[in-house]
Amino acid sequence: MKLMPAKKALYPGSFDPFTLGHLDVLARAVELFDCVEIAIASNSRKKSILNAKERESLVKTATANLPNVKVSIVEGLVIDYARANDYRLLLRGIRAANDFEQELEMSQINRSLSLKGYKDSIETVFLMTSPEYSFIRASRVWELLELGGDVSTLVPDCVSKYLEGRNIGYFQQTR
Repeated sequence: MKLMPAKKALYPGSFDPFTLGHLDVLARAVELFDCVEIAIASNSRKKSILNAKERESLVKTATANLPNVKVSIVEGLVIDYARANDYRLLLRGIRAANDFEQELEMSQINRSLSLKGYKDSIETVFLMTSPEYSFIRASRVWELLELGGDVSTLVPDCVSKYLEGRNIGYFQQTR
């Protein structure tokens, strides 16, 4: 099967919170694709600290200077959203080798689901996070906040300012 070059990619994730690692992957992706849509997962089974609207607002602010970026909240299966919106490629960032196993499994499940009733599959493209951001994990951002640490070197400025204004006890109660 011959694949047509993809002009757009869907970048799904929880982005709770949006980090400099996410921004790094996105900034490089907009150089590869005409359009990248960030699909913020709204999954009731996964406990997020920031609600979907907060995450959407922060991601929009953090990416305002990047061309051709769209931000949406997605409920349900990402693969269904991708199919309904004509996406052929999912974009995923990988920080380190231990991310690869989980991402590989997810990409294979998505590929399998995307073939159900369709001739063409939806493929996953992996971009490695730049080394200077490879240690940033959203869960570590929350841990630092809980302990009163400074997260300004881990997240975009708008996210850092927003999180500084929040009650840290709130985060401890929601975990």
